[in-house]
Amino acid sequence: MCHCVDVANSQKGSDLSHIAVTYIVIVARFVLGGLITCWIYNRQKTTAVSQQEILDHVGDLEEKHRHRYILEKHEFIYLIKDTNFEQNQYKMLKSILPSGKKKVSLFENK
Repeated sequence: MCHCVDVANSQKGSDLSHIAVTYIVIVARFVLGGLITCWIYNRQKTTAVSQQEILDHVGDLEEKHRHRYILEKHEFIYLIKDTNFEQNQYKMLKSILPSGKKKVSLFENK
């Protein structure tokens, strides 16, 4: 503490106002420090809650995007398989068609 707290001189009849002011300032600083600490704690708590809400929302969006990506990928794979199937059928029909035309022409000639 500072030099104004001199208990030895205060017992001899000196002025006690310095000691009282010192203790009042100590208590006031303690109260003010506690209020500031509570204010900062509440601000950090509300900030943490809002950050968590934002992170949860972003996580939901990422999950939806991941599901959408998976669905689009499966759809793309299905379209490729479907296109390959159609191409294979087209090739097969092209190979069968000339022999079928020959058979039809033979059938018409009879």
